[in-house]
Amino acid sequence: MALQYVLLFGATGVSLPFAGLWMRSQGLSGAQIGTLLAAPMLARVITGPLLAVWADGFRLRRTPIALMGLTMAAGYGLAGLSDLYAVRAIGWFIGATAMGVLVPLTDVMTLRLAGRLGFSFSLPRGAGSAAFVVANIGMGALLLHWPSDAVIVWLCAASLGLAAIAAFVLPPEPVAEGAPVAGLERFRGLGRLVADPVFMLAIFAIGAVQAAHAFQYAFSAILWKSQGISEAVTGWLWAFGVIVEIGLMWLFEPWRRRVGIGPWSLLMVGSGAAVLRWSAMAFAPPLWLLWPLQALHGLTFAATFLAGVQIVERLSPPDNHTAAQTLSSVLSAGLLIGLATAASGSLYDRFGAGGYWAMAAMAVAGLLAATPLRRRLNARPV
Repeated sequence: MALQYVLLFGATGVSLPFAGLWMRSQGLSGAQIGTLLAAPMLARVITGPLLAVWADGFRLRRTPIALMGLTMAAGYGLAGLSDLYAVRAIGWFIGATAMGVLVPLTDVMTLRLAGRLGFSFSLPRGAGSAAFVVANIGMGALLLHWPSDAVIVWLCAASLGLAAIAAFVLPPEPVAEGAPVAGLERFRGLGRLVADPVFMLAIFAIGAVQAAHAFQYAFSAILWKSQGISEAVTGWLWAFGVIVEIGLMWLFEPWRRRVGIGPWSLLMVGSGAAVLRWSAMAFAPPLWLLWPLQALHGLTFAATFLAGVQIVERLSPPDNHTAAQTLSSVLSAGLLIGLATAASGSLYDRFGAGGYWAMAAMAVAGLLAATPLRRRLNARPV
């Protein structure tokens, strides 16, 4: 599972920072680049649940993962080989959509295996975070000497690697005990999740705290440069936050589970840290203060993420774990962060660093939504 995460986040560690650079080198305008990047994210509201229901129809969890790896390779390959904008847009949409659904599919399988075999979910997931940092730094160094086509070549190679690992290395973990659930029943199960107010409140709480990172992702580098902080220092600030995230996953998370600290408590800590972090960032703090604020990424992102996958698993029936994790991913990594990112541009233009106050408000909303979940979670087994 660690190897699967290394390839998956090794791909996203190249796609997130360098996709726009590759698209620009192909002669695309800013508007065209924005459309290509935003379309799969916004469409995830529809594609995510549909692909989750489709994935739950297989006998083994590794089968849809392998098929999505191949689809991802085909999509990015099509985008890289065509000079037509429409064809390139279709290819990128296919590749990015497949990459997006691979995260919850892999999370669900890892959670099931971790529970059955006794290892910590955070260990293989942390390997993915480490690969993200290595891929970011490695591709940045590579692009000093190679053309930007290296981005699309790596995405295709990583996709094929994902498919091969899924097909030949991942264990044959069943989707459900017995025969696969019929398609209509899987859709009914999805509907029951959407109709469950506690489940929807939980994924809103998780999603609001995660989406509050939107202003940081979009404008931190610009704001820091205006303060006289170089791009090199900006890179180290980002890397430092992810390194703290990895430390939390590999060191703190196993200890937390051993001593019995539940996911609700972890979510509350992550939400509170998000309120503190984004409120402080609204004052455009000096460089010395940015380091401890970046260290809070281990709580605002990693703690909230780890709490979220465990809460979603606990609030959903086993036959709908894939759909449940995908719905959570759709809300946090699709709809909410998409809307927050769209709003961030106007916030930056009007308020500068003051735009972080809106992110702090989102974190407060997540904190308030998470507060009443404790009783429901305590009624379910760890």
